[in-house]
Amino acid sequence: MRFYPRRWLALLTSVLLLSRIVAEEKKLNVLFIAIDDLRPELGCYGNSIIKTPHIDALARRGTVFERAYCQQAVCNPSRVALLTSLRPDTTKVYDLPTRFRDKVPDALTLPQHFKNSGYFTIGVGKIFHTAHGNQDDAQSWSEMRKFPTAPRVTAENRKLTEQRKRDFQAGGQGSGQIPPQGYAWEAPDVADIALTDGMFAENGVALLNELKDRPFFLAVGFHNPHLPFVAPKKYWDLYRDADIKLAPNPFEPKDAPPYAGNGSRELRAYYGIPERGPVPDRQARDLVHAYFAAVSYVDAGVGRLLDELDRLHLRDRTVVVLWGDHGWHLGEHGGWGKDTNYEIAARAPLIVSVPGQKMTGKTSRALVEFVDVFPSLVDICGLPQPAALEGTSFKPLLDDPGRTWKTAAFNLFPRHIPDVGNGMGRAIRTERYRLVEWTVPGKDFHGYELYDHSTDPEENVNLAQRPDHASIVTELVRRLHAGWRDALPPKN
Repeated sequence: MRFYPRRWLALLTSVLLLSRIVAEEKKLNVLFIAIDDLRPELGCYGNSIIKTPHIDALARRGTVFERAYCQQAVCNPSRVALLTSLRPDTTKVYDLPTRFRDKVPDALTLPQHFKNSGYFTIGVGKIFHTAHGNQDDAQSWSEMRKFPTAPRVTAENRKLTEQRKRDFQAGGQGSGQIPPQGYAWEAPDVADIALTDGMFAENGVALLNELKDRPFFLAVGFHNPHLPFVAPKKYWDLYRDADIKLAPNPFEPKDAPPYAGNGSRELRAYYGIPERGPVPDRQARDLVHAYFAAVSYVDAGVGRLLDELDRLHLRDRTVVVLWGDHGWHLGEHGGWGKDTNYEIAARAPLIVSVPGQKMTGKTSRALVEFVDVFPSLVDICGLPQPAALEGTSFKPLLDDPGRTWKTAAFNLFPRHIPDVGNGMGRAIRTERYRLVEWTVPGKDFHGYELYDHSTDPEENVNLAQRPDHASIVTELVRRLHAGWRDALPPKN
């Protein structure tokens, strides 16, 4: 038998190419949906008023994480923690302007790891926090592309905002103030695609068609329901005024330290909002109404993406992850915005749907954290697990949502303590309690908050100074200082 090297080489090349094609086909894609300032105000989280049919449909095909917590309730630190699986005390990213690459230049990001593993990674909309001097992260993406855009607000709102900013600058106000903004909400009678989030959805649909034949990590980030709440009028019309309920606790928690709240600083920059004091009920009702309309607008964009996945027959090989970067006060504790350590700000929605998932439409009450998303997606997609991550894969919860899991979740928020200095509030959330310890570096200062979720789920009464809770405070402070490694799930 004669040996023909060229024929054998051609055959070997064909086999290797076929093996590569088969391997590529087995890779699970990722559709990664980020929603700005979205609290767990969705039908699948038990809100019977809000209209979110598409997100609810996703929940029926996946797992709803009832108690998912961000690491800091403001955009940049929260997103950095999720996208690097490194906690704020590791990255030293505690504010909006800090660029994470300046602090941890060698950090590996979630999309970067997928890119390094043979995926085409691309993002549209807000994924990293690219405002306040921050830039997108070129190392994370296979390609950074400019997409067609649409305005965030109406021309009238832009004109009002620009005039107020000119007046602000002419008045020589201090740099510590938030420059004034235009209207806090709008409901223009326009098509979805005429505004930013509708265009983000359209860009996402176009990318799905472009990437359908290769392994992809596609991130789509919606701006709503971040202030200003702007959605087409048809979403405002989904809700009746009588259906809108105001916060049941528009007051600071009893015995809470005065620096624990957020003062509604972000909202107060908008036209017509009181500079101090409570927001009038009529105005509060309009704001909640507009927030709900903005959420329903985003839900429609999510629906466009999911429908296209189905139309392209990609759903059976695409992992879908949907998350809001933190919660948001809608008048709770007298506040509007994020920027606190309270449950209402730290808790955020997280929904994961995986092809072939054994159990679907289930809710897990396990304590999970945003730093867990990176290792979980790596685990789900069968990629190598990076060593430096500070999260834990929650993949086992997809098949067993009720299994024993983490004993605590952790978040923090910096705050200026009057007459003391710039401090930090670090929180631990256990099955039953939330404890916050406030400290100021270099100062002999400690402040504490303790909330018992078995009797006070809205966190309306701070129990930390009550003698009958002293031992609980001591134990939770010990666990807080022991840190996240002490709270990991048991090993099987």
